[in-house]
Amino acid sequence: MNTRSLLLGGMAALMLGGTMVGCAANGGGVASASDRSGALAAKDAAAKAGNAQTALARRDGPTAVGYAEGAVALMPRSAEYRMLLGQSYLQGGRFASASHAFADTLALAPTNGKAALNLALSQVATGDWQAARHTLEINAAIIPAVDRGLALSLAGDTAGGITVLTAVARSPETNAKVRQNLALSFALAGRWQEARVVAAADMVPADVDARLEQWVAFAQPVHASDQVAGLLGVRAVADAGQPVALALSEPGLAAPGVPEQALATADPVAAQAPIVMASAAVAGPVAGVSQVAFGPRQEVVQALPPMLLRSQRGPIKVASAPAVSARAMAAATYVAKAPATGNWYVQLGAFESAGVARDAWGRASRRFAVLAGHTPSGMSFKVRGEDYYRLSIGGFSRSAADAMCHQYRAKGGTCFIRTSAGDSMAQWLRKSGMQMASRS
Repeated sequence: MNTRSLLLGGMAALMLGGTMVGCAANGGGVASASDRSGALAAKDAAAKAGNAQTALARRDGPTAVGYAEGAVALMPRSAEYRMLLGQSYLQGGRFASASHAFADTLALAPTNGKAALNLALSQVATGDWQAARHTLEINAAIIPAVDRGLALSLAGDTAGGITVLTAVARSPETNAKVRQNLALSFALAGRWQEARVVAAADMVPADVDARLEQWVAFAQPVHASDQVAGLLGVRAVADAGQPVALALSEPGLAAPGVPEQALATADPVAAQAPIVMASAAVAGPVAGVSQVAFGPRQEVVQALPPMLLRSQRGPIKVASAPAVSARAMAAATYVAKAPATGNWYVQLGAFESAGVARDAWGRASRRFAVLAGHTPSGMSFKVRGEDYYRLSIGGFSRSAADAMCHQYRAKGGTCFIRTSAGDSMAQWLRKSGMQMASRS
């Protein structure tokens, strides 16, 4: 068993694993011409679904998609065929189409936790992190905590993911899958020392540094699809979405979520901003995504310190290991600079909490070089009783803010400029002991 499977602990299997399907019955009664026609359609659909599963088994996504779409066209109310279609889209690297297919599956089978997890991860892969977190929240009861925790971290809520996984890791149900998902979540949060300690519980010490090096690259995706595509071992492709003819017409079906970057215009203050520069820009098609390759799984040879997690084999002294490489630490360390003194700000988004905003800043600052050297600002506010946190950079002169927003949008970001609304240094930079460097 290789460690990529260990890392997601079967999440990849949940996303791409075959779904056993058969004829979907339309009800009993006296056989009529329409019944016979329905039976023939069901038989043909089952045959196409079987062909799709065969194609999935040999990792031939495009062929699987063709057969699965045929099965759904014949039996549009079959949740099993919708699920198979979503898995086929994933194998083909078509994440937007997969999101539609899994949403349709949930509409037909609201208790399908696998479909809910797949939907959230497909939304992550399209950059729809806000919708992914919402999907995980409303389906928390049907998604296993070990998978939901890592999915939350991939969706930009590393604090939430770590909380979920830590609770499981401290319980009698802890296992290597839980610990490795927790270690990866710590890495995604930039908490490298904790990632090292947890990862070491299931690895020989000599392999820990190599794993952290892999995670440094994994934690800095260039495209929204990189992490999910890498974990699945697929290549993201241009995707216009599921064919309209296959769409499920279901009353009350929730619309797809709003992309996280589009939250910059969802902020009610944005409507009153003096100048609005935002547009619903979305990253372009991905020409190729490098696969994340992890080393072979090792037997558990160490236990975690008891003050951190529950140990199944009793405390064992953990050997000290070399520190994370200079490249890793440089990538994981952010030294804030003092903000400028102008009164204009470039707003990058509005998020559910400062923690989610911090993850969004991490993603944006790694993706957009234009943000280099700028200190994130933020402020909390309420809308209809709900708490939100604005993320911005400032203070600029008006012309400098305009130029910055133009540069950010030119690279695929979404923003608008406004005057100060009580923005101050981002909450996560104001912790005691944080080293601050003055702007030169």
